[in-house]
Amino acid sequence: MAKVLYVKANPKTDDMSFSARLANAFLDGYQTEHPEDTVETLDLYNTYLPLIDGEVLSAWGKLATGAELTEEETKKVTRLGELVDQFLAADKVVFSAPMWNFGFPPLMKAYIDAVAVAGKTFKYTENGPVGLAGDKKVVLLEARGGIYSEGPAAPMEHTQSYLKAVLSFFGIQDFTLVVAEGMAAAPAEAEAIFTASAEKAKAAAKNF
Repeated sequence: MAKVLYVKANPKTDDMSFSARLANAFLDGYQTEHPEDTVETLDLYNTYLPLIDGEVLSAWGKLATGAELTEEETKKVTRLGELVDQFLAADKVVFSAPMWNFGFPPLMKAYIDAVAVAGKTFKYTENGPVGLAGDKKVVLLEARGGIYSEGPAAPMEHTQSYLKAVLSFFGIQDFTLVVAEGMAAAPAEAEAIFTASAEKAKAAAKNF
């Protein structure tokens, strides 16, 4: 039995979000194929997700010297520790996110910052950084209003390329992308585009 962590990075309700709908199609297919597995949902817009701010940096400095943390510092670093431990405990991670302004929503970036922890997901050695989270499968279900997988806008894609690079740094090489794109560019065809992508998501779920 595998543990699946579903990380949702969209404040919209599922019925209004192409990325969430795409993830739901994937998860429906996945749970049909793997009914014994458990799926835990982490909705980034409905959870406590501390940003790496001055208090967090101060807390990390204090932890290194054994100094006492404030109540707020303790609250933040404790939660950050919970998030990275949850990520590491998962056998498989499912991300759903839209592209906003050529990148991910801000809380998706905040989550990546939360789980990018030296000694947890990677470590530094005399031969360079080494990933510590390699035995994990990851899929990204992404929605984009324009076309960024090819054509003149391709250089402005900073979503799956960024996530794939970070995961590789963590030692994770098993990465799958399912993208629905062009819905805003061709609104009359948006549902047809999504339907085709949802079928690809269901197919990807069979081997995930």
